[in-house]
Amino acid sequence: MGDLAGVVLAGGRGSRLGGVEKARLVVGGRTLLDRALDACAATTEVVVVGPVVPTERPVTFVREEPAYGGPAAGLLAGVAALGDAVDRVVVLAVDMPHVTAATVTRLVAALGGAGGPAGPDGADGADGGADGAVLLAPDGRRQLAMALDVAAVRAAAPPPGDRAGLPVHVLVGGLRLVEVPAREREGEDVDTWDAARDAGATGLRPPGS
Repeated sequence: MGDLAGVVLAGGRGSRLGGVEKARLVVGGRTLLDRALDACAATTEVVVVGPVVPTERPVTFVREEPAYGGPAAGLLAGVAALGDAVDRVVVLAVDMPHVTAATVTRLVAALGGAGGPAGPDGADGADGGADGAVLLAPDGRRQLAMALDVAAVRAAAPPPGDRAGLPVHVLVGGLRLVEVPAREREGEDVDTWDAARDAGATGLRPPGS
């Protein structure tokens, strides 16, 4: 089995946060980007899709084409930048502060398993053929926290001119994904100021505050 890499999606506009860079929000004394990199501790390399900012861990920065082309375009840009030895990739949105290395371990284990529907602890099913695993929020939403087979992602990629604005669920719609139930607050994201406050985010303030 080849290497495991990480792709962190940090190139959004933060529109519902008034244009604030989510990666710079601080939760528990660490930026959201560094928390995402902490979650990728087991990976051999990490590609960050977004503006270049200081990080504690060496990473490769790339941008989707066009910039702000959406998370699917970002995911594909990140995968395109991976080394040849990588056959599995963890994909994380930067705005999920409660995703940890333990979350990633469960996602990767589900991808590496048999590939049927995940059980209550994220265990894989019994009939084989998984292309990936995705974190399932308590409300049933699939979150942007996944472990994916790189070859399957590349095979599913549309031509470059058709990637801007493509939803992730459309990109992975033909892939067989194991659903791994979120534990505690893993499935929460920070896409509004109310959500940022609920997460205990500091360091930046809403416009007009």
